[in-house]
Amino acid sequence: MTPEALDSLGKKELIGLVLTMADQIAALQARVAELEARLDVPPKTPDNSSLPPSRGQKENRPEKPSKKRRKGHLGAARKLAGNPDRTRDIYADKCDECSRELTPEDHSGVHAYDHIDIPPIEAETTRVNLHKGRCPCCDAPFKAKAPADMAPGSPFGPNIAAIVTYLHARHMVSYNRLVEIMKALFGLDISEGALSNMLERAATPFAAEGERIEAEVRVSKVIAADETTARVMGTTCWQWVFSSDKAVSHRIAATRAKAVVADFLRGARPQVWVSDRYAAQMGHAEAHQVCLAHILRDVQYAIDAGDEVFAPGFKFLLKRALAIARRREKLADSTLAAYSRDLKRRLDRLLARQPDTVAGRKLRNGMERARDKLFVFVTRRDVPATNNVSERLLRPSVIFRKVTNGFRSVWGAQVYADICSVIATGALNGLHALDAIRACLKGRSVIAVV
Repeated sequence: MTPEALDSLGKKELIGLVLTMADQIAALQARVAELEARLDVPPKTPDNSSLPPSRGQKENRPEKPSKKRRKGHLGAARKLAGNPDRTRDIYADKCDECSRELTPEDHSGVHAYDHIDIPPIEAETTRVNLHKGRCPCCDAPFKAKAPADMAPGSPFGPNIAAIVTYLHARHMVSYNRLVEIMKALFGLDISEGALSNMLERAATPFAAEGERIEAEVRVSKVIAADETTARVMGTTCWQWVFSSDKAVSHRIAATRAKAVVADFLRGARPQVWVSDRYAAQMGHAEAHQVCLAHILRDVQYAIDAGDEVFAPGFKFLLKRALAIARRREKLADSTLAAYSRDLKRRLDRLLARQPDTVAGRKLRNGMERARDKLFVFVTRRDVPATNNVSERLLRPSVIFRKVTNGFRSVWGAQVYADICSVIATGALNGLHALDAIRACLKGRSVIAVV
């Protein structure tokens, strides 16, 4: 406001202007104080929060001290194959010293080694002729039925579909690169459209197997769950994973809400649910085991923020509980019950303390609400102390999202989730990813494989 404008104001208007400016100054001072307080707060890192390792500051690798020269040792070589496909016996022609001609009977030993190579691979084309004609008796037309293993329609067999699915879903190979790979490795000319149609046809057997896997996980006593973002047609969605000791189910949904879990369970209620402390993961089972790895990072942040009352002691308690988990299989049930009582008593004493920092109070209040979810695993041998298994199951999908930037169709997202379910469940039963895909495309369940 200019001096002329101020001179034109009356006394009441000036007083009102001063009061308004005083309120604005007070609000700005409070904002400055808040920002200054934030300067003393430690930054969020992968060590004290849920930030992924890729978001952390990368330190320069320290220079390695020069190593003292060690004496040599016998080298290691690849073991000879137990059952080679063929053997070539090579004999010496003559003696290098005297040039005497040698016979096989002159040889007394052998130096054996393996030579391994892959012969050129070419796609095999089978022409199927369905013969037809007219019945000599009644003159009715007839035609031979197509063989079950070579049905009409797509010319590409299940092995080609399995390789394409494996390379695309497991190794993030784009359609464009798949065209080149199929031509270079197998001499097979195939277009991007044919590849897309092949995966779309594969959606049916994968969806059927995905439903069987869902049913297997749904009836499990212990279910671990987690979620991560997924991009579908330019929209942020969520890929969920639900796993048990026998099967793993993936699904991609448009929301991160609790309704996704309710739709998956369909009224079932497992004994224990294992997850982080996200609200949508709460209340789905009789008991809940929260991930101690997540909590340890929160504890570290409270320590970094200056809490010396609650966080250090609580960190020691969690480390003690994790040490018990590592020895759990060697301990008797009565010993585990005693450990559980001791951990709960120690937790009660810690929760009685009142931290003097904001981060410490936030951590303490959160653990007060989760006190019955911390040590379920101590007396339940089938319950893990962390939810690392779910994070490992989602890691390939995170890489897939970063490499491909998401899905261009809804059916593509759905079939990818079903493929993830088949691969992960097959791995629990000792199947390689490609073998699990082949089994599904041929109508065999990966759950039944032991």
